[in-house]
Amino acid sequence: MKAVRFHEFGDSEVLRFEDVDRPVPGAGQVLVRVAATSFNPVDDHIRAGVLAEMIPISLPYVPGIDVAGTVAELGADVTSVRVGDRVVAMLPLDSAGGAAEYVLASAEYLAPAPATIDLVDAAALPLTGLAAWQTVFELAELKPGQTVLVNGAGGAVGALVVQLAVELGAHVTAVDVPQNADRLRSYGAHRVVGPLDLAAGPDAVGGPFQVVVNHVRVAPAELAQLAAYIADGGVAASTAGPIPEDPARGVRSASLWVRSDAAQLSELVARVDAGKLRLHVADRRPVAELAAVHADAGAGRVTGKIVVLAP
Repeated sequence: MKAVRFHEFGDSEVLRFEDVDRPVPGAGQVLVRVAATSFNPVDDHIRAGVLAEMIPISLPYVPGIDVAGTVAELGADVTSVRVGDRVVAMLPLDSAGGAAEYVLASAEYLAPAPATIDLVDAAALPLTGLAAWQTVFELAELKPGQTVLVNGAGGAVGALVVQLAVELGAHVTAVDVPQNADRLRSYGAHRVVGPLDLAAGPDAVGGPFQVVVNHVRVAPAELAQLAAYIADGGVAASTAGPIPEDPARGVRSASLWVRSDAAQLSELVARVDAGKLRLHVADRRPVAELAAVHADAGAGRVTGKIVVLAP
């Protein structure tokens, strides 16, 4: 079968589109015929070796943490899915493997794929959806009626945070570039504003807020300025570096390390099928062009979620 692999850490040029052996499922495993994976920024960090100590991997490595596809073969003791089922999963970061014709996945990671969207587009859901879910419900512990500021609301995770928060009944202020404003309003955001002028302070955007969710990577000094946007007793949840806590005001801070969770993923799929959660796919690229996708990301040319189509 065909797959993209890298045999050493480095820039995007280490990615090779090559022939590899088709894997065989062991006990508890499922062989999935991949329809698509997607690009996530962490893919770039893993390939470059930046996370080698935090995420030890074996080389050669097939990137692609997200997978959407069809069950092709079952290993022993697998009863939760059947051959032919359409599934989605977030694969373990230390083994991944979605950028290939076939991938092995533990049955415990699999959730039914959404029935109302193309299977390839479903690859945009697992990691970003789980990151959004865990941010909203675990880190922020968001409650109906609370005020929430989402900084970087137009991104792959931020857009899902906005939608989950709106569904929950929170009052959402979405912050992003003007070209995303109409889309954010369509998600139900109560207020949409351009990039934050941190020097202007929270009053300029209707704050402070009971919850601040940050997806914009900025300098530590700017993260510290975001602390002023959190109301007394509030919480900051960030995927882009920690916002300092302020115990004197009862302000706590939480950072996300997303994990695979099939039950949560199933909840997200149900919301997609019910029309309560929309995925925004900016582009669809063949897996043979994955090195170019990584190069574009490194040069700052990736501005939305890219789905990567299997061979």
